[in-house]
Amino acid sequence: MDQGAATAGAGETRKPLSLWTMFRFTIATFPITAQAIALLIFLPRYFASHLHVSLVTIGVAFAIVRFIDIGVDPLLGVLMDRTRTSLGRYRVWLLAGVPILMLSVWKLYFAPDGIGMLYLIGWLLALYLATSILGLAYAAWGANLATHYHERTRLAAIAQPVSVTAGMIILFLPALSSHFGGTDAQGVQAMGLFVIVAAPIAIGFSAWRTPERVAPHVAGPAFTARDFLRLLTRPTVVRLSLAAMALSLGPGWQGALYLFFANEILGFSIPAAAGLVGASLIGGAIGAAFFAILSRRIGKHRTLMVATTSYSVGMLSFLFVHNGNVLLGSLVLALLGFTQAGWLMMMGAMMADVGDDVRLEQGKERMGLLYSLVTGSTKLAGTLAIVLSYPLLQLLGFRPGEGAANSHSALLGLEMAYYIGPIFFVLVGGLCFIGWNLTADRHGEIRRQLDERDAAMGAAT
Repeated sequence: MDQGAATAGAGETRKPLSLWTMFRFTIATFPITAQAIALLIFLPRYFASHLHVSLVTIGVAFAIVRFIDIGVDPLLGVLMDRTRTSLGRYRVWLLAGVPILMLSVWKLYFAPDGIGMLYLIGWLLALYLATSILGLAYAAWGANLATHYHERTRLAAIAQPVSVTAGMIILFLPALSSHFGGTDAQGVQAMGLFVIVAAPIAIGFSAWRTPERVAPHVAGPAFTARDFLRLLTRPTVVRLSLAAMALSLGPGWQGALYLFFANEILGFSIPAAAGLVGASLIGGAIGAAFFAILSRRIGKHRTLMVATTSYSVGMLSFLFVHNGNVLLGSLVLALLGFTQAGWLMMMGAMMADVGDDVRLEQGKERMGLLYSLVTGSTKLAGTLAIVLSYPLLQLLGFRPGEGAANSHSALLGLEMAYYIGPIFFVLVGGLCFIGWNLTADRHGEIRRQLDERDAAMGAAT
């Protein structure tokens, strides 16, 4: 198969993607997933406990960076959608994000003690720019690689084993560091080194071995601010954006508090608590297969609502985990990972379906821009998760320092915050899809019209 960029031509009938093609493409998620897990669970605590940065400073720095970064995403999306090179539309962007990721990871994971807010803001901005480029390019490329309704869910399901492998490695590193006498901080630094080494290898291989199909543009007026506003207020886009925010805020809140909760409430050591997250990843891999099958029977939006309801109920299972019980803790986290896979898969696939609907109407590729709206909502939620939860813990009197003693009321506040936030927001995310009408039949008709138009344009050139 041609590894370069291709444009749809006359009479083209694309065969279903092979498992090998899908796997080669999803290899790019390896360092992206590893970095996301480390950033969500370990890095804020690393700043607070090892570098002695206050919780408020961390919260404010993340908030400033996220609000700046949110505005960058739509610009990146527009630029990506307009890019046409001999290497393709999205491949060049995926490759461009690698060096930015490597440098920013080094500066944050190996930051000197006593860093201030300006240092945090500067290098967090660089890190989020890198993850924005990588995430948007991967998502938009994947939406154009897998064009069929159920094929997109299948691609997301195949990405799960890659994510599980990356996650298991990144979570194993603190335990490995501890085994050889390393500190918690050195375990976090080992994560940074892993991302720096893995990024050019995994993303480079994926970009080299995956074909890119560049959809043609229909001639028409330039994209204006009014067009952007119409896109932003499109009912399907509004629903997906709000759901993305809620479904990121819930797990983001949980992830921000997880190590504190697991250590202080459930009785796990920090390395043990980190290792338990691996059960969530394994559960996610199993859940991906289950929900991919379920979505073929009941549709993507109904599958998503089943997953969000199951997650919210499953959060209460932590009430049965006491005194560092590894078996019960693993089962609960596996259950949550299982259910979370359901909506993570569906959200990306559903936005790709919306992208096809938009391209049929406007005649232009908007996939990068559309994904930027979802990622913008996700980033805002990630900011709020830390901005709201960390200062709340400080207000409740919780002390995060290594060896710090906390009162009963502070621990009770930590426990209640850990439960209420994720359950509420995930349920809200599921409710966003009541009455969703972009079904398999509707999308099949959209794709038929797109393929006919693309073929006709190819014949005319």
